[in-house]
Amino acid sequence: MNGDSTWDKDGAGVLRLPSGRLIRGRGLRAPMPTGHPPRFGVYVLGAPPPEFGWESRWVRWRDFWVPADPAYLKSVLTEALRRADRERVEIACFGGVGRTGTALACLAVLDGVPAGEAVDFVREHYHRHAVETPWQRRFVTRFENVRPPA
Repeated sequence: MNGDSTWDKDGAGVLRLPSGRLIRGRGLRAPMPTGHPPRFGVYVLGAPPPEFGWESRWVRWRDFWVPADPAYLKSVLTEALRRADRERVEIACFGGVGRTGTALACLAVLDGVPAGEAVDFVREHYHRHAVETPWQRRFVTRFENVRPPA
């Protein structure tokens, strides 16, 4: 990994995955953190996000729920994980806790964290209230079984 192209490991909202990849989670309602902007963003929102000036993917996902298209989420998170090896990648929703935490937990599963431990991993290393609802927790435990789009 090139240190100039990825996040500072001590930056606000930065989660270090077991592979060493760094992903930033954030809430869009808060001011943009200082420093370099992301190169790629995953926005888990009920409506399309604004244009940010960097490449992004929108995953339709209503607040307090699970994604409308789990297979698409898996595809986007797989891309985010791959890109995080060499680029600044962020995942964000409005508040930065429930949907963002759920997406980060799913990303942790893709990175090798056992599905039954992923919520605790994200709560310990990202935000203690990440993954807010029982159905979001259940979604993470079943994420391995989501089949990506053909």
